[in-house]
Amino acid sequence: MVTQLEMCPAVSGAQDGDSVLATSWSGRWKVIWLGLLGTVLVLATAAIAVSANSRSAAADRRGSGPDSWVTSWSASPQHAIAGPLAAGGFDHQTIRDIIVTSVGGDQLRLELTNLYGASPLEVGHVTVAVADPAVAVVPGPAVVPGTISPVTYRGRAMFQIPAGAQILSDPVVMRVWPLQELAVSIYLPGRAAVATFHADAQQVNWVSEAGDHAADPDSGAFTTATLSWYYLSGLVVRSPGADGTVVAFGDSITDGVGSDADANARWPNDLARRLDALGGPTLAVTDAGIGGNRVLASSRWYGVSAEARFGRDVLDQPGVRDIIVLEGINDIGFSTSKRNPGTAISAAPIIAGYQQLIARAHARGLKIFGGTLLPFQGAGYYTVAGEATREAVNTWIRTSGAFDGVIDFDAAMRDPADPLRLNPAYDSGDHLHPNDAGYQAMAGAINLDMLLPG
Repeated sequence: MVTQLEMCPAVSGAQDGDSVLATSWSGRWKVIWLGLLGTVLVLATAAIAVSANSRSAAADRRGSGPDSWVTSWSASPQHAIAGPLAAGGFDHQTIRDIIVTSVGGDQLRLELTNLYGASPLEVGHVTVAVADPAVAVVPGPAVVPGTISPVTYRGRAMFQIPAGAQILSDPVVMRVWPLQELAVSIYLPGRAAVATFHADAQQVNWVSEAGDHAADPDSGAFTTATLSWYYLSGLVVRSPGADGTVVAFGDSITDGVGSDADANARWPNDLARRLDALGGPTLAVTDAGIGGNRVLASSRWYGVSAEARFGRDVLDQPGVRDIIVLEGINDIGFSTSKRNPGTAISAAPIIAGYQQLIARAHARGLKIFGGTLLPFQGAGYYTVAGEATREAVNTWIRTSGAFDGVIDFDAAMRDPADPLRLNPAYDSGDHLHPNDAGYQAMAGAINLDMLLPG
């Protein structure tokens, strides 16, 4: 059996302009590729249809209690970009997405997405299972036998997702635990063209040979590896022990670019681990980061702007109560790069964008916290003008009092000897994205008292 690794172009902010894709991960992908080759021989989702921009959030936002639904995991959907799977689609194949919970529960629902599909998506079979942890080196597509649960929509195993829509599955009675890896398998019985996906999973996911392999416990049919998630945008759990959802909202740094694949080492993952370690009532943590995303500008490559997707990806999340915003470095970098001279953005429009997000969160009675922008000297789009804008933005975040609180990621991550640069111990190598230790330090910089009830 030959395993292929389908690599989506990295959409970090390391380069400037929508037509330029970051290449800083190439070394890491080679490591993954080698690991996959070395292990492939032993590796043998009652709900309602909803529009993409108007998910029925009121029905899901219940607060704490025995019937409390929260978002345990999410991936913000993106338009298909270059790559044979995203742009070319699937043909009678099964996708197996590997995800990790932040909190557990006794029931779950999957959010499936055809947000950027040009035609209805025919779904033939969906299952959810516990991913098999007993795999050496690189986790594979196998699942724990006996844990496979069928997922239906309006009572049907086969259903259709309209173009431009997202749906929530029927509840599935299945006990899941905090920080547990699950495998969601989606069989597409026909030819699916342009896919809605999330480009930067930091996770190896799988695509099968032709056929319905959603209920396969073993790995044999899953011959193509991919570093993106397809058609899956959320995991909602009924969790009596969770007091709400914290949404981490941002760009590639929130998306975890620069962290090790399959390690669940993004800073929102580390925040979930900190909260889980406290015991007692906790908060779900969901990651709404998109690589290359900007506060103000939308892009086919890097997603619609933070302002445009704030309702869908944040305000409509089940159980949302707190929001952490870390975004703006791409607005600065793309506008002040050497390739775009004379287009430098000032701090004022970015701040105005933050104020829009704050007003919308407060109108919903939600708390919203501002994260200062990390140092980026040495990154591909660093300029002196961009640094001045970053410092002005950070000063406003720290001193304006507009946010409900401040998380000083800049202070936690900068090099004490050279504050305009990332601490070398936390630098993934591109001088923009942290490594695993850096993401852990970011999570450690968050005052949990700001988030926890009381």
